[in-house]
Amino acid sequence: MFGLTSQLRRAAASIPINIAEGMGRQSKNETRQFLNIALGSLSETEYLLDLCFRLKYFTETDFQVLEKCRQELGGMLWNFL
Repeated sequence: MFGLTSQLRRAAASIPINIAEGMGRQSKNETRQFLNIALGSLSETEYLLDLCFRLKYFTETDFQVLEKCRQELGGMLWNFL
């Protein structure tokens, strides 16, 4: 459980970190590259949330709240791209 929790935290934290790094880049192509990396981290987060739910580490209500946040963030990130 600790390993999954740690990995989930790193994946979720990687999303805004890559957005911030991309925004600090000098070209649109570099910015786009880091936004794509952020999308990859979002996908990793999605998988880990699903896995943790299937392992019953949190309730269905908690999962639904987290999944809604993930979907909203994904939509904002795609629109930004």
